[in-house]
Amino acid sequence: MKAIAYTHYGPPEVLHLKEIEKPVPKDHEILIKIRATTVNSADWRLRKADPFGVRLFFGLFKPKKNVLGGVFSGEVESVGKKVRLFKTGDQVFGSTGMSFGAYAEYKCLPESATIALKPGNITHTEAAVIPFGGTTALHFIKKANIKPGQKVLIYGASGAVGTTAVQLAKYFGASVTGVCSTSNLAMVKSLGAEHVIDYIKEDFTLNHEKYDVIFDTVDKISFSNSLKSLSRNGLLILSATGMSFMIRGFWTSLTSSRKVMTGVISENAEDIVFLKGLVETGKIKPVIDKIYPIEKIPEAHAYVEKGHKKGNVAIEVA
Repeated sequence: MKAIAYTHYGPPEVLHLKEIEKPVPKDHEILIKIRATTVNSADWRLRKADPFGVRLFFGLFKPKKNVLGGVFSGEVESVGKKVRLFKTGDQVFGSTGMSFGAYAEYKCLPESATIALKPGNITHTEAAVIPFGGTTALHFIKKANIKPGQKVLIYGASGAVGTTAVQLAKYFGASVTGVCSTSNLAMVKSLGAEHVIDYIKEDFTLNHEKYDVIFDTVDKISFSNSLKSLSRNGLLILSATGMSFMIRGFWTSLTSSRKVMTGVISENAEDIVFLKGLVETGKIKPVIDKIYPIEKIPEAHAYVEKGHKKGNVAIEVA
């Protein structure tokens, strides 16, 4: 089968189209013919080992996983003899977890993985962009226990996580403020944000507003200034931060009425099923900036790494 693989860390050019062995499902696995995947921030960071600590988990001198791609949408081509949850022909979407491998024509996953039947009202290309931003945003918003009427600010509201976070916060009844660049204001407002702030022209920490939740999806805000913009018992969510801010956030949570939430997300099939329902009822819609064929994944990586995409960049595999 065709796949995009890499054998050493580096720029987008380390990614190459090659032929690799097609997997065979084990007893509890399903074989998925992948129709679409995405390129997101996790992909390019793993590709170049940024930050360096990535190497401690994924290979010190060269990558242990040679095929990237953490999300997919496709069709079940065959199933292991003990599989009960899916059958041949099912249209599915979801996440590969730490096994990656979606930059390929086929992928085997356990039937218990983060997989659900694809929403019937969208294409495979649209379905593939839901899991990455969707599971990340849902993880933190559920933990934040957002309630109707709360004021929630989403920083980086035009990215993969941000576009979903805006829609989810709105779904749970919050009054949403989205922060993004000038060119994305209208798009973020169309997703349900009641207020939008152009970070190029305005620093939200200086507008004297108080927010119940501030959700930084891109690791770009001032930690101390953002705390000052929280209500007395407010919550600061840092979904993309490093270890130093995790420690600082932990100390802040211990010593003040304001709380800081960080950490690694947990993925499960229940969350994918929940997102599927929201898509099918029109509560969440996929946001796609560009679509590339699989052979142009290096070009897609270069574009995503610039940090200016609107929503998601999709890859059509088959």
